[in-house]
Amino acid sequence: MLSLANPAFITQPPRDLAAWARRFDLAALPVLERTADAIEAMRENQDAVDAHLIAETIDSDPLMTLKVLGHVAQLRRGREDGNIETATEALVMLGITPFFNTFDRQATVDDVLQDEPAALQGFRAVITRTRRAANFAMAFAVHRMDHDAAVIHEAALLHDFAEMLLWLHAPALALDIQQRQAIDPELRSADAQQAVLGIVLADLQQSLMRQWKLPELLVRITDQRQADAAQVRNVLLAIRVARHSAAGWDNAALPDDVNEVADLLSLGVAPTWRLLRQIDEE
Repeated sequence: MLSLANPAFITQPPRDLAAWARRFDLAALPVLERTADAIEAMRENQDAVDAHLIAETIDSDPLMTLKVLGHVAQLRRGREDGNIETATEALVMLGITPFFNTFDRQATVDDVLQDEPAALQGFRAVITRTRRAANFAMAFAVHRMDHDAAVIHEAALLHDFAEMLLWLHAPALALDIQQRQAIDPELRSADAQQAVLGIVLADLQQSLMRQWKLPELLVRITDQRQADAAQVRNVLLAIRVARHSAAGWDNAALPDDVNEVADLLSLGVAPTWRLLRQIDEE
């Protein structure tokens, strides 16, 4: 396992997908600095805290969300008494005191990448993109009146967590991928990842989610191989819109994205453009 106090960065790709998956310890993942600070502030006044308040605190932190879901999944291993599908449900099941007992002062992303400014910048770009994607995904799901809207929001937030792990644990490899795509804008992410890592991050992500026993609905919604399912399309289109509009709304790929979103939402193209901009402004 990696020691986050003295990170042993991966500089040579492990031999295969299974070897990659073994390099990551869920419990040792760092979290965003503001999440760590907020948890410590709440720890001082636990009587005023409930599961929903904690959930609101970690709602925009994919790594802390993963840690909570994974921890509760381990506690519930072998149980069939209902599904825990969101961080809020996991926190309600866990309880306030056990949460604070389990999650003491968390290492932060800034701690891990303090000497790697380019990697920190790359990590932050992924976080910004996934937060925007989660907002789009939630809005699409609400428009579709999908009763799993909260899970869809969470799926979009977690959709690129393997890329976050790469920036945290293999910054040189992550930068190599970034530079290859900067040199060749037509280079697909999956092809660049395969060339540098020997794997595709989407496959690593699915492997880790199953290894950590994350909720089955969440695993399914984030599986790109099931792109024909409406909930998966909801997430993938939210990710695509967030990615292609990251530098503005004039990206050449956006018209195709908007046409597909319009089809998903049963809207006209012009109203869909307006809806996307409205979501982004909120």
